[in-house]
Amino acid sequence: MSRSDGVGNVLKILTRSTPRTLAVVVVLAAAFVAVAVGVFRLTIFGATALYFVVWWTLLFAILPIRNQPESDPERVVPGQDPGAPAAPRLREKAIWTTLLAGGAFLIALAAFPLTGL
Repeated sequence: MSRSDGVGNVLKILTRSTPRTLAVVVVLAAAFVAVAVGVFRLTIFGATALYFVVWWTLLFAILPIRNQPESDPERVVPGQDPGAPAAPRLREKAIWTTLLAGGAFLIALAAFPLTGL
C-alpha cells in the first residue's frame, strides 16, 4: 500500500518534529471538537471527552499497521522484544489517528439522534 507523493510529502513535513506533530494534532482535534459544539450542540467538555475516547481507541487499532520487526541483529539491543518495530512512525500514526478519529467522532455524533441520545 503506497501513498501518493503529495500526501507522503505533507506527512514528512508535519512529522518533522514532535512539537510540530503535537501542534497539528491539537489543532485538528480542536477543530473536530468545535464542530461538535457548534453543529451538534455538545458541551466543550463532553465533546472533548468523547473525542478523546474515540481517539485513544483508534490509536490502539492503528499502532500495529505497517510495523516490521528489526531484522538486523546488530541493531537489536539486549532485552529488546524480538517483535518490536524497527521504525514505529509514531508521529505519522498520531496524525492518521487524529484524522480517522475525527471522522468516526462526527459519524457517531450524526448517529446519536437516531438512537435517541
